[in-house]
Amino acid sequence: MEGVRPGGGPSAGGPGSGSGSGSGSFPSLFPPGLHGIYGECRRLYPDQPNPLQVTAILKYWLGGPDPLDYVSMYRNLGNPALNVPEHWHYVSFGLSDLYGDNRVHEFTGTDGPSGFGFELTFRLKRETGESAPPTWPAELMQGLARYVFQSENTFCSGDHVSWHSPLDNSESRIQHMLLTEDPQMQPVQTPFGVVTFLQIVGVCTEELHAAQQWNGQGILELLRTVPVAGGPWLITDMRRGETIFEIDPHLQERVDKGIETDGSNLSGVSAKCAWDDLSRPPEDDEDSRSICIGTQPRRLSGKDTEQIRETLRRGLEINSKPVLPPINAQRQNGLNLDRAPSRKDSLESESSAAIIPHELIRTRQLESVHLKFNQESGALIPLCLRGRLLHGRHFTYKSITGDTAITFVSTGVEGAFATEEHPYAAHGPWLQILLTEEFVERMLEDLEDLNSPEEFKLPKEYSWPEKKLKVSILPDAVFDSPLH
Repeated sequence: MEGVRPGGGPSAGGPGSGSGSGSGSFPSLFPPGLHGIYGECRRLYPDQPNPLQVTAILKYWLGGPDPLDYVSMYRNLGNPALNVPEHWHYVSFGLSDLYGDNRVHEFTGTDGPSGFGFELTFRLKRETGESAPPTWPAELMQGLARYVFQSENTFCSGDHVSWHSPLDNSESRIQHMLLTEDPQMQPVQTPFGVVTFLQIVGVCTEELHAAQQWNGQGILELLRTVPVAGGPWLITDMRRGETIFEIDPHLQERVDKGIETDGSNLSGVSAKCAWDDLSRPPEDDEDSRSICIGTQPRRLSGKDTEQIRETLRRGLEINSKPVLPPINAQRQNGLNLDRAPSRKDSLESESSAAIIPHELIRTRQLESVHLKFNQESGALIPLCLRGRLLHGRHFTYKSITGDTAITFVSTGVEGAFATEEHPYAAHGPWLQILLTEEFVERMLEDLEDLNSPEEFKLPKEYSWPEKKLKVSILPDAVFDSPLH
């Protein structure tokens, strides 16, 4: 679906056009948004006016599958004085508004973001003797762009992406990503809005987990202190064989201290999960189940969907669902978004007042509930409890197979419909569970074996009869069946 070519002239529609140095003089047919981004590239690489590009053969706005029109690939000599090695620098074109004619993005003015407001970059260490940049990072960037276009969730510095496979399909330990500001590229003002540049940083599984347990920005700062793990410009080395914690064991202490002090910024995950209301007999189809077994599940109202979406906006993980299209057909991907915390943790939308439940779906108080998770989702329960609830925050599981949602809330969270008097409350298929600090501490003790997945045998059940709460960890196949 893509081709590699040197940057062409305006007649070819490529960004690598124009003549002269600096911003140059561009023909009037050259799209202004494209012009703006390319001008920033020319500022950094005046000696590379026509870089190699990976280009979508059939453009997205003509029905093609790839949202990025182009990915330009530059050779960066690094900075020996800062211990920055020579590397390949990739820049995307297409997440921002390149054309301004509504063919891809709605034009909303010059003051706000252009399109989604950002483009992706990636810095890959150049191997000895390598004369041309590898093209696999372009497909990686296309996969991330497809997620953004499909979900309309934008990326921010500090976000983390769990890819669950070596980024280049090798045997590398670099299997996930963090996102940060590109260290060299400055925001660009175009006629269609502002464009910033977010750099992809490849990380190991252990580093991703540390970002989930703490936050992405903290791990990025640690990576900057380790030259072989990224250094000051956070350059990805696919041949890196050790994590930063193996290179410098003292860094784990800094992470542990950060978790204890700050908690986790991951506020939600898309996951394989379900819940049952044990308060009433299952034959009461109208009221007793959060999910309709064997039937079409009830839909969340638009307001509820927006509230959950805002809850997830600061932290989202997609497990085993190909929303991020795989690089090859043998694997599927997941996504984590890690956001900076707000001072006041609340379930209400950041852009609206508190959500008013839809009048056609009443909120119900439940006496007893049964929560069900697959192993990957269940392994995040200790993070939910220790990193979120003990810090006065909330955590949401959103089912990847339907509208079911489970939100754990602490007593200090505003906007919840679960209360200390009625700790289990449901609004359609959305369940909220309010847990006191004392009960959270007890659950953490009882769920300690979730931290050792290699010793875990499924199915596994945990029960707190006096709280009328049961949690089951089940095989993936249970959630893949038609009943869920």
